[in-house]
Amino acid sequence: MHVQLAPAFEDTSFGKEGSEILGKCVHCGFCTATCPTYQLLGDELDGPRGRIYLVKQLLEAGEASKTTRTHLDRCLTCRSCETTCPSGVDYGRLVELARPVIEELSSRPILERMHRWLLVHLLLGPWFDLLFRAGQVMRRVLPKNLARHLPKRRPVGLVPQGQGSRRVLMLEGCVQPAMAPQINAAARRVLAKLDVDVCTAKAAGCCGALQLHLGDTRPALEAMRRNIDVWWPEIEGGIEAIVMTASGCGVTVREYGQLLKDDPAYCDKARRVSGMTVDLCEFIDPENAVLLGGITTSKVAFHSPCTLQHGQGIRGKVERILEKAGAKLVSTQNNHLCCGAAGTYSVLQPVLSTRLLDQKVSDLMGDQPEVVATANIGCLSHLASHSPVPVRHWIELIDPSPPG
Repeated sequence: MHVQLAPAFEDTSFGKEGSEILGKCVHCGFCTATCPTYQLLGDELDGPRGRIYLVKQLLEAGEASKTTRTHLDRCLTCRSCETTCPSGVDYGRLVELARPVIEELSSRPILERMHRWLLVHLLLGPWFDLLFRAGQVMRRVLPKNLARHLPKRRPVGLVPQGQGSRRVLMLEGCVQPAMAPQINAAARRVLAKLDVDVCTAKAAGCCGALQLHLGDTRPALEAMRRNIDVWWPEIEGGIEAIVMTASGCGVTVREYGQLLKDDPAYCDKARRVSGMTVDLCEFIDPENAVLLGGITTSKVAFHSPCTLQHGQGIRGKVERILEKAGAKLVSTQNNHLCCGAAGTYSVLQPVLSTRLLDQKVSDLMGDQPEVVATANIGCLSHLASHSPVPVRHWIELIDPSPPG
């Protein structure tokens, strides 16, 4: 696909990288077959190929309309299209580059801007834990659309400290400590059983994904630099890896090297951080799962988050661990499709998100599982709001000492 850049973009990183990505697209349309929003809406502009044309139009005209903004807003950034694309079009990166430019050229109505500002400051603010706890107490009287984002708090159990001959760093995340602290607690117990000690950097915060996907690039990159700074002493101290228990965070941290490639002060450190980052399922050898005591829940439906299977290209690893631990994985349908969580998407696009959620729950329940397992806090809380069976992070299922 040839792109004739508008004068405003001729000497910009957006223009150069955007046109390079677009140059790989051959208009084949294979991507539309695996795009969740195209499957729902049947509109070419709500599929990857249509959105690619909108970005091409942006690059060539130097203008963005409400139409451009609306159809890119509806994109989940699930990256299923990347898995399908035979030409290797880096669609996720293209959308990531375009969103902040569109925000500048096509101003949102003030209520939309306020909504997004409040959402970011609520989720990333120091008061999120307190507000979340209050919401859980008031869950019964809150509007259904809000209450479903507030899962009941579950026991954490004992957390091992300072055990193991090997050391790894684990990101606590921005919302997971409040919404599901039992996940990292279970991960610590499992890793302790495998002679691995877990350290954390308390000053680390959001990985940057939240603001990055909203087109607010500057504070997203600032968050990445802050995390690199607070992790660096542990990296120099000899940690083996940076282990992620949320695939949504993992896919972003693995891209720090690309995202900060033009920052001379951080590019080398960012590449090293990205190279050390692994998902928890990559760090645990499936053969070691048999050492953990076995799974008591037999029929498990696994939902692979888009950030795991498409964003990081990790497929089959969680399933092998669960099977080695004694789980019977039941058959599920349309495993490649997004559940509709997609970070803030479930809040900003509730109608489309709910339709995708209903479809996903139906696809998971076909073989009557006893529990649904997943690998990302966003998917977990989203699925739990509609699932007729419990939804857990997979690490909780192989926890050798689960809380009572």
